[in-house]
Amino acid sequence: MPKRNHQRKLEDPWQIFRIMGEFVEGFDELSDVTNAVSIFGSSRTKPSDPYYQLTIDIANALARAGYSVITGAGPGAMEAANKGASEAGGESIGLNIEIPIQQMPNRFVKRLLSFRYFFVRRVMFVKYSKALVVMPGGFGTLDEFFEIATLVQTKRVDPIPMILVGQEYWQGLLDWMERFVLKRGYMEWDDWKRFTICETAEEVLTTVEAFYKDSKARHPLTVTDVPRRTRSSSS
Repeated sequence: MPKRNHQRKLEDPWQIFRIMGEFVEGFDELSDVTNAVSIFGSSRTKPSDPYYQLTIDIANALARAGYSVITGAGPGAMEAANKGASEAGGESIGLNIEIPIQQMPNRFVKRLLSFRYFFVRRVMFVKYSKALVVMPGGFGTLDEFFEIATLVQTKRVDPIPMILVGQEYWQGLLDWMERFVLKRGYMEWDDWKRFTICETAEEVLTTVEAFYKDSKARHPLTVTDVPRRTRSSSS
């Protein structure tokens, strides 16, 4: 057996203890978080980008309404979300990830956890969030959005509001999903209608609060529940 493979065979079983440790630490640290919203978005969003200020406004509105804000702790949209929550006097939580290109936690995070494993970190986002707000972003943002959508689709977690902010950014993706994924039967209509497009902080807060207005509600909003943008001319 090659030396490298032999070394991995010896080391891999012990990784389970580090994985377990990250789960235990995360569950323990976040056990008191009961009313949180996760905000995802690009780490490359600049302060000059209109979506940076909009992210601040959204987090600010959510924090003032009593929601904790959870982000990936990094720069860009994550920084803006933590800033908005912090300036509103709300709970500003950051779940940092250890990657080769070091991600430094932004200065607006008030409660910080660090993770080596993406999948452990993802569990924390899902377990402690009552809504998902997705700002414009790249691979990481899309990965987080689609994985949570998959968990809801497969009933591994209860339905939550899944809000895409910025019609001009997301409309092309939604049009493609409607034209090919939905119409070819690769997605059910009930899954398709879970996504809500919002343009303002007020719309985001209204969407989240309308979803939970009835404490027994376990299903997502329909198109008539809150003001929303049309997905496409054919919808």
